[in-house]
Amino acid sequence: MRLSVQHQLRYEYDQPVILQPHMLYLYPRTYPYQRLQAYELTIDPRPSKVVRNVDVEGNVQQLVYFSGPTSHLHITAKIEVDSEPFNSLDFVLFPFEAQRVPLKYPPQVRPLLETYLTREGVTPAIDVWARQLAAGAGWQTVPFLIALNNAIRQFTYAIREEGAPYPPEQTLLEQRGSCRDYTTLFMAACRSLGIAARFVSGYLFGSAQQEHQLHAWAEVYLPGAGWRGFDPTENTVVVNKHVFLASSAHAELTAPVSGTFTGKANSVLEAHVLINNDH
Repeated sequence: MRLSVQHQLRYEYDQPVILQPHMLYLYPRTYPYQRLQAYELTIDPRPSKVVRNVDVEGNVQQLVYFSGPTSHLHITAKIEVDSEPFNSLDFVLFPFEAQRVPLKYPPQVRPLLETYLTREGVTPAIDVWARQLAAGAGWQTVPFLIALNNAIRQFTYAIREEGAPYPPEQTLLEQRGSCRDYTTLFMAACRSLGIAARFVSGYLFGSAQQEHQLHAWAEVYLPGAGWRGFDPTENTVVVNKHVFLASSAHAELTAPVSGTFTGKANSVLEAHVLINNDH
């Protein structure tokens, strides 16, 4: 199917400001089953320069430079991707020891995954919870990930469009949060059992709850399978309805737009996402 996404961000300032360089993560990553067909980025005021590059984690990063004062910043990204059906669980874990948790990676890849294995946010409560789920799944890697997805899905979803993710233990204790809170908790539970995990931002087609806003989910690195996506908000594995923007070991590094301005103005942000299946 072909998915089209239009993401609009409108910043309004109550008096003129000077925009400093802004960093955009609004260009989709490609996957074997998902190919970019069209991309258009519109920015008002017109930038003096846009530099498109690849960051340290393989994401397409756009650096935008401005000149002169402005009372607004309007950004619209239009994306079209062809997304083929994909069975995210069609793999064989190899070496076979990877079928059980706690996971131990082969020595040749372990150093490359260290940043996705840090135990930041992994508290004793997270450890106990993750091990209870793993025990219920017979300490099997994939059943544990599915059980983790399902457990978080039972929480109460809360729309929270701004702010950093809550600490994982807060989300666990309150059993409430947004998609980025759920994702951060999922990552912490995985890392507590030695599974490399990263935060992904993007879009999701077909969910009334998510289709008008930026979405977040997790990817885990599994030997023999590579990076595979799990969406605890929807209690699904990631197939062909997700459109990827950026992934990182740290959620705050995937913000669609980040930057500052000089001036004393107050700012207001409006954001809107529209996703369609063209055929």
